[in-house]
Amino acid sequence: MGKRIFYFLLTNVLVLLTISIIVNLIPGGLNYLNTTNGIDFGTLLILSAIIGFTGSIISLLISRWMAKRMMGVRIINPDQPATQYEQELVERVHRLSRAAGLTYMPEVGIYDSPEVNAFATGPSKKRSLVAVSTGLLEEMDDVAIEGVLAHEVAHIANGDMVTMTLLQGVVNTFVVFLARIVAFIASRFAREEIAPIVHFIAIIVFQLVFSILGSLVVFAYSRHREFHADRGGADLAGKDKMRHALESLRAYSDRIKTEEDTSIATLKINGKKKSNIFSTHPDLEERIRRLQ
Repeated sequence: MGKRIFYFLLTNVLVLLTISIIVNLIPGGLNYLNTTNGIDFGTLLILSAIIGFTGSIISLLISRWMAKRMMGVRIINPDQPATQYEQELVERVHRLSRAAGLTYMPEVGIYDSPEVNAFATGPSKKRSLVAVSTGLLEEMDDVAIEGVLAHEVAHIANGDMVTMTLLQGVVNTFVVFLARIVAFIASRFAREEIAPIVHFIAIIVFQLVFSILGSLVVFAYSRHREFHADRGGADLAGKDKMRHALESLRAYSDRIKTEEDTSIATLKINGKKKSNIFSTHPDLEERIRRLQ
């Protein structure tokens, strides 16, 4: 259930690249930081922080809007829900939100997808969104859905998106800083007439590379916060419901994995265990163990 992280990171990379391209297209760009003695590292670091935190803050501000557009989330009108089930879904989220101490109720939405998924996002506790997939509503029972919703509300109550924005701002700062240093070095090896072009292209390429590497830090933080959200979900919905939700997710994941392994086996492909360094969520077995 890493949709909120994925779209936040995707938006952040796109915003950061846009800002960087604009800055470099401005006459002179940041080239004035290249002195006769090399790079003015102090000024570059300050400007990198400005660019980096601007990128992460913009990503946060439009996170809810991006999630709606990219996932096709249909927001449920709490005053006029289309069905009785939608009304119950909104009431569940609002009840859990009040229990979590939220004074502003999150928007509640549904999006069409066979995957079992849910996510919470938004720039603040006042402007948040809890969205669930049709696959989750079809595959899980009411007790498991309650645990999933409690987990997502806990993310909002914990202010995870804001904390992630600050972390992403720091990561962005070093991404911009290091990309320009490496690009400056790369341009020194190019002919003088093409050095500016090499410098510009190198900035974009290395910024993408360092953004991917920096995302490992964000993923690690996300895995850490999932345990806190599980505990928060247990406090809101009850430990048994939160554990049942995780066990239901594990059962669903095992079933999907079995189906995939069966189809892969017919192609004589030997699947291997993948590293979890790019995972936004820790292993379900470990989450269940810690919750117990």
